[in-house]
Amino acid sequence: MTQQDTTTPSAPSSPFSDPVVLRAENITKVYPGTVALDNVNFNVYRGKVNVLIGENGAGKSTLMKILAGVEQPTSGHIFLEEKEIHVRDILAAAAQGIGIIFQEMSLCPNLSVAENIYLAREVKQRGLTIDRKFQKEHTRELIQHLEQDIDPDALVSDLRIGQQQIVEIARALAQDVRILIMDEPTSALSTAEVAVLFRVINELKAEGVSIIYISHKLDELLQIGDFVTILRDGKLVETARAADISVAWIIEKMVGKNPASLFARTEQYVGEVLMRVEDLTLPRAGGGFVVDHVSFNLHAGEILGLYGLMGAGRSDVVDCLAGIRPEATGKVWINDQPVLGTTVSERIGSGIVLVPEDRQREGLVQPMSVHDNILLASLKSYMSGFFLAPGKEKEAVQEMVKRLSIRVANVNQPITSLSGGNQQKCVVAKALLTTPKVLMLDEPTRGIDVGAKSEIFEITTRLAQQGYGVIFISTELKEVLTMSDRILVMSKGAITGEFSRQEATEEKLVAASAVGHGLAGTTEPHGATTNNGHN
Repeated sequence: MTQQDTTTPSAPSSPFSDPVVLRAENITKVYPGTVALDNVNFNVYRGKVNVLIGENGAGKSTLMKILAGVEQPTSGHIFLEEKEIHVRDILAAAAQGIGIIFQEMSLCPNLSVAENIYLAREVKQRGLTIDRKFQKEHTRELIQHLEQDIDPDALVSDLRIGQQQIVEIARALAQDVRILIMDEPTSALSTAEVAVLFRVINELKAEGVSIIYISHKLDELLQIGDFVTILRDGKLVETARAADISVAWIIEKMVGKNPASLFARTEQYVGEVLMRVEDLTLPRAGGGFVVDHVSFNLHAGEILGLYGLMGAGRSDVVDCLAGIRPEATGKVWINDQPVLGTTVSERIGSGIVLVPEDRQREGLVQPMSVHDNILLASLKSYMSGFFLAPGKEKEAVQEMVKRLSIRVANVNQPITSLSGGNQQKCVVAKALLTTPKVLMLDEPTRGIDVGAKSEIFEITTRLAQQGYGVIFISTELKEVLTMSDRILVMSKGAITGEFSRQEATEEKLVAASAVGHGLAGTTEPHGATTNNGHN
């Protein structure tokens, strides 16, 4: 750890009587041109859930990486049990009993679940060979404790993103930690999986483990948290007991705005049918269907919400439409013209484009710049003869940066230097440069803060007003209800409910997502195309 002085500072007084197990004092982190953390003090209370909140870029993840040894502070001190420690790397942090679940998953896709959980801490037999049998059995116990059915021998690359998140959590639980940092642990989990995680967190608290918890899901923070600390622009704003505050209080402290002004959408004019989908089907290996004869219409200017529990088939539907699943069958029309192409590039050429759920692995190329990522899907449009036209490229990128309010100092900087919300805007910009007619957004607000969510909502609404057809997928009930003109609910690969904006309620969506086959909330037969009066 780099320090500006060698004196041991006196402990600052805590506003609460609860015992402090870990204390970060006057932590500053300076990157070239950016002060990520500015003299931040942060207390971790023993056996409590210590929530850390802030907008993307507020410094939350930077502070956690410093506590976990991934990053080194420019200045400041860290105390464990009032003894100063120097956390030089992640192994040094682990030796002090500090573990972390990273926001962006750090699993090795070519290794099995058990191999990932024990990576770099393999159990040896007599100090010689790896005890794979023990590792596999302990992995199975950890996964079962999280109430999941995941094979320890399964390759991580074959798992859904929600299952990968479970593996990340299991890997952290496999370590003997007294302080566990959870950075967005529920971003890809279903409601049921979140409930299981909260049970595990309460068990850890009962054992004296202290949790540092970061999430953008504000309701769950107040449900699980004991103390709440808010950062804004790299500075400490306030710390309070969770029992003494509200979601509105958190939002106002985070963004400095009235929360009522962040999420509002009035009903918009919906035009003629833009896209028709008939009998979209995706076979399941071993029999049955991942997508089971799904039919629906999408109108110009319409935001069509797609809701369902984990594994319901929502993402599979848009993957099929985007050409990612070539084994899919069914018919698609755009403006009454049949869509014949089946590859991703052919679907983009037809006007159908997807903003994928996992922006890090599927939406962006990490080593590339902001400029290159935004242009990646539309390079053919910027050719001059056999060569790219740099002037046209630059003009297009700058227009997108302005249009979507992407906060970037220089478009040639690495995409990884941007906050999660601005990275997501770059993925949207890349999609829009393909000049689509249908824009499919799969979990577009996953892992971004409340302010960035508001901006994504505003962009989506504006696109619908411009005549795009938008398919909006989210596991967040409130998001689907706020954004959608019409909502389709899926369960077990089939449409099990359809609701207009006026009809839709949380209770109706949850009920429809829990049924098997046969529609709830409509009298149409299974697989029918329903329109709710939008024709």
